[in-house]
Amino acid sequence: MLEMALKHSDDDSSDGSTDITALGAAIECGRALTLLTRHPVRILKGGYQRFSAMYHFFRTQKIIWMPQELDAFQPYPVEIIPGKIYLGNFRQACDPQIQKDLKIKAHVNISMEAGPFFKGDADKLLHIKIEDSPEANISPFLRHLCHFIEIHLELDSVILVFSTMGISRSCAAILAYLVHQNEQTLKRSWAYLKKCKNNMCPNRGLVAQLSQWEKIVLGDCITDIMDLVY
Repeated sequence: MLEMALKHSDDDSSDGSTDITALGAAIECGRALTLLTRHPVRILKGGYQRFSAMYHFFRTQKIIWMPQELDAFQPYPVEIIPGKIYLGNFRQACDPQIQKDLKIKAHVNISMEAGPFFKGDADKLLHIKIEDSPEANISPFLRHLCHFIEIHLELDSVILVFSTMGISRSCAAILAYLVHQNEQTLKRSWAYLKKCKNNMCPNRGLVAQLSQWEKIVLGDCITDIMDLVY
């Protein structure tokens, strides 16, 4: 229970009662866990029942977790569009259990490395081979990238977009798609992705190309990429 309203009689109140909101067990537990691990602890609206329905592979009967166990837990890819698009790193893209749990049906690989899944299947694998460098040129691939993702969303396929660390190149790919799909500014797309993945950090070369992509999609460079946010 996230919170509960407790009513107590109060002779001094005009209506004879006062509403006092107290924190529920889930929030209290979350607060306690934040003191034991360096990883953020978030409370899912809907509680355990909703969580269990969406992420059954995380269910456990374990009640007590040691700090070392929490720190050793290997994170899954970040959910960008729930149940449809995930953002991850190369290790996650090579993990067969993650592919099974998330029901991944297509990969967008923005790295020089070749992953073990969907080799030779151009319908399920888009491999954009660019270096992790400010000089890397992703612009020529952006239209195809967006088209590839759109096709798989229409087919109800779950897509994993990834790069080596899942911080720069793959984030740039997701930003390009968000600008294109929603016809929204780079600034707004950036803010959305930042909420999903706090450590996102496309390099300056990719940011400049995303600014030009914004101009292509929206007709003008609206976002000021000289802002320190970018």
